[in-house]
Amino acid sequence: MKERYSSIEAEKAAATIRARTGSHATSMGLILGSGLGGLANAIEESVRIPFGEIPGFPEATVVGHDGAMIVGTLGGRQVAALSGRFHMYEGHPASLAAFPVRVLRALGARELFVSNAAGGISPKLAVGDLMMICDHLNLMGSNPLLGPLQQGEVRFPDMTDAYDPGLRRSLRTTAEKLGIRLREGVYAGLLGPSYETPAEVKMLRTLGADAVGMSTVPEVIVARALGMRVAGVSCITNAAAGVTGAALTHAEVLETTARVAAAFESLVTEFLRESAKS
Repeated sequence: MKERYSSIEAEKAAATIRARTGSHATSMGLILGSGLGGLANAIEESVRIPFGEIPGFPEATVVGHDGAMIVGTLGGRQVAALSGRFHMYEGHPASLAAFPVRVLRALGARELFVSNAAGGISPKLAVGDLMMICDHLNLMGSNPLLGPLQQGEVRFPDMTDAYDPGLRRSLRTTAEKLGIRLREGVYAGLLGPSYETPAEVKMLRTLGADAVGMSTVPEVIVARALGMRVAGVSCITNAAAGVTGAALTHAEVLETTARVAAAFESLVTEFLRESAKS
């Protein structure tokens, strides 16, 4: 499995993308989570490529994931954005869940911005909050670096600052400038697709998690192995199981992301301008 999602295959996918978009080097890669893909519409001079037309990419199957790569300019920077992602709960290995990061790096991106919808565990988080990810827990049962060492990656990447301190400072500065409340916390990545039980949420709280979701962690691990700087934001779309006693639904996730989309899009666009200075 690993060989199918190697750096060599990533170069092939990048060559296909360049043939459609030109030779401009990508400055930053963006991965837009459930219901957050609207930011792709703000990308200027853009070229849209459906996942099915990129070698190694399966079709997106989850509601709220458009399933396309959009290449263009945002916040004055050349970006490649994935509107949607691949999840391990769809039956994909961790290496495929993180494969787009290899492709983004092959396109020239040295920085990665990840986003996701997440359930709030910490009582300090309210539905609709944006949470800057400061660290994560890999509870997904696998690691995307399993297998042979790939070209350009570190065998044992240091995850001390998986989410780059400089980019986090830029995010804070941007949020303050825009008057957007930006929380900070630890994201726990679980396999899914079932939501967590109340007992599992209690466990996660004990382990130090502030929010929980079903993505992102494999992408960040590969990005760090490739030497990329990473920043991430979770949209808190619901309270995790047992916090309020309410039932959880994906419809609630999409409803909340639609409500906070404008703030999220403003934050990321301005962050790109600020991060270019750091």
